Amino acid sequence: MDAKTPPPARRKRELPKLPQISRRKLLIGIGAGAGLAIGYAVWPRRVPLNLAVREDETLINAWLKIGADGRVVVAVPQAEMGQGVYTSLPQLLAHELGADWKTISVEPAPLHPVYANRAMAEGMAAEAPGFLQGIVRWAATTMVERYSLQLTGGSTSVMAYWEPLRTAGAAARALLCAAGAKRLGVDVAACDTANGFVVAPGNKKIAFKDLLADIDPDDAPDAPEWRKDGTGPFLGKPMPRLDTPAKVDGSAQFGADIRLPGMIYAAIRGVPHGAKELTAAQLPKTARKGGVIGLVTGPRWYAVTGDTWWAARQALDLVDPDFEPGETMADSLAIEEALDSALHGDDGTIFESSGDIDDGLAVGKQIEADYSVPFLAHACMEPMTATARFENGKVEVWVPTQSATLVVWRVADALGIAERDVTVFPTLLGGGFGRKAEVDAAVQAALIARDAGRPVQLIWHREEDMARDMYRPPAKARLRGTVNADKKIGAFDIKIAAPNLGESFMSRNIPALASGGDSAAMLEGALALPYAVPVFRAAHVDVPTPVPIGYWRSVGHSYTAFFCESFVDELAHAAAVDPFEFRLRMMEDGSREAEVLKTAASRGAFSAVSEDHVGRGIAIHKSFGSLVAEVVEVEAPSIEQVTVKRVTCVIDCGRVVNPDIIKAQMESAIIFGLSAALHGQVRFTDGEAEQLNFDTYPLLRLDEAPEIDVHIMDSDAPPTGVGEPGVPPLAPALVNAIFAATGERLRDLPLYRY
Repeated sequence: MDAKTPPPARRKRELPKLPQISRRKLLIGIGAGAGLAIGYAVWPRRVPLNLAVREDETLINAWLKIGADGRVVVAVPQAEMGQGVYTSLPQLLAHELGADWKTISVEPAPLHPVYANRAMAEGMAAEAPGFLQGIVRWAATTMVERYSLQLTGGSTSVMAYWEPLRTAGAAARALLCAAGAKRLGVDVAACDTANGFVVAPGNKKIAFKDLLADIDPDDAPDAPEWRKDGTGPFLGKPMPRLDTPAKVDGSAQFGADIRLPGMIYAAIRGVPHGAKELTAAQLPKTARKGGVIGLVTGPRWYAVTGDTWWAARQALDLVDPDFEPGETMADSLAIEEALDSALHGDDGTIFESSGDIDDGLAVGKQIEADYSVPFLAHACMEPMTATARFENGKVEVWVPTQSATLVVWRVADALGIAERDVTVFPTLLGGGFGRKAEVDAAVQAALIARDAGRPVQLIWHREEDMARDMYRPPAKARLRGTVNADKKIGAFDIKIAAPNLGESFMSRNIPALASGGDSAAMLEGALALPYAVPVFRAAHVDVPTPVPIGYWRSVGHSYTAFFCESFVDELAHAAAVDPFEFRLRMMEDGSREAEVLKTAASRGAFSAVSEDHVGRGIAIHKSFGSLVAEVVEVEAPSIEQVTVKRVTCVIDCGRVVNPDIIKAQMESAIIFGLSAALHGQVRFTDGEAEQLNFDTYPLLRLDEAPEIDVHIMDSDAPPTGVGEPGVPPLAPALVNAIFAATGERLRDLPLYRY
């Protein structure tokens, strides 16, 4: 296969000049090398901390404030979109601090290098070739910190903030113990913290709030000791979620809950996929009544404003738009033909290879199969929305976003103003799944507010949310493999044809980092199988499409697991070996992979004798650092009549912070993945999506939901991802179960098309 030539270098984003300030004002906690400095021992010492502090609050460090009434406020840089970070991340700090859980509250962290998601840099490094990973990790970490990149994605929340939050809590505990020892007249070594008090032998104790005047944050140790494993109140415990009460009583603020004085509303519609810029749009004079205010146009969209959103939405259908068609309008038949052509052609880039694949495929029993997956929508219950107020050359944006950093950058660029003149107020998210890492709604709201001269709340209607999504890309794969004399995999070859997701996302959101070529991420999950395979090759061929694509829950793993684990099942059948035993014999005895697989097979009764038309399928996949194996049990008299009865899920995600949140995430991922596998697809004709609402893009109904059993493996390893790893094994385990029940192998998703 021919290697692709690298793209020309792109202009790099300039760093702002930063003020110098005294050390006294630099009260932060940031990971640096092996330890963590409370203070500025590394580059960010030039940036003053900007965490807001009320008159009745004492700032302990960048992550923690304690109020005069004893409440503990934890700064959380990650977006809460139902995955539980407003509980799990404060739990880390509160555990080390020895706080009373009833006093814990959460505040979104402001943009600052200390809050940057450094685990995203680890993810970038993991996709690089082994010999480059060190330098890529260093460069990516520097970039993430210097750009204050706060981004919720890649299942990195606990991974990224495990060290900073625990260390910040431990540092605060050290300060409080030192102050408490003096007040109680005891040796500091005899002191500990519990339930919001410094405690000492003899039943002596003093509340945190009574020690605040005695604390100097500059005295915090640079490398405070964490609590020993198995000690402390919260780590590994199912603590009650902090976001639940407000969501139950209705006081929680999501994007569309924002209300500003003088605010109007906007409804919006974009041009078809593949079209060039909007050239004209007219709102009839007869439509300017009943609360309708006017029409605002952007480069590729038009919006109607009104006193109510419903008035704006009704008038939107009366607008007569005109746009210039592009050279290629989105069309599913054409895209599928392009994918097929690429898959069966000679172009592509090999990203992983061991042994001679041609020689390897010539030995043993060879099989070959093609698989495919479609475009998928995110289908968040909360459609895209943002509220903006533009005054005196500055803008404020209230938005449910996975990255306040990207909102600032793109809004500033769109308005032609400085980034310091953009203020973002993150709200809770009604689902994200990667869609709300995009900032299109925030940019549109800001532009409409500037044009209208009034605060504006933009809400996309459901059909627009589906029609103008940034979709999970389609992909086709050709797999070839052999079974050797030992009835193991002798050779494994996979080629995937798909558009370059990273290039699409970066070109919209971080143009300076758009590579234009390297597409290794499109093979994530297929570059390293959980099996010992002597001869292996993985390649990708880029197939550009006019449809914008973006990150979707588990990203490339969502299809590579389907391709690889379904095909491994085919190899097991060709070897006439039980699919579980076939996988296990290629794993190291006692390895994490083997233990997860065996536990799933046991709990899911994989090898039990089945009734007629009942089948069980198994799959295992590693993503975001975590191992997940799933067993799906189906009842299927035929492939047209499939009922998913039970799903068993086993995860090894390292150290556990909150087991209830992990179980909820696994259950959510299984329902999410099952919806996609059974029904999910978006097709296009003349640039427009055919699936526009839940009648043609159905989500799993309650009566379709299977029984779910989740088991979390005990582990002393560092914590790894949870939000996404439950999705990838679901689809292959499902089709493997259907094969076991019916004898028919399904290689194309979804199983049922609308």
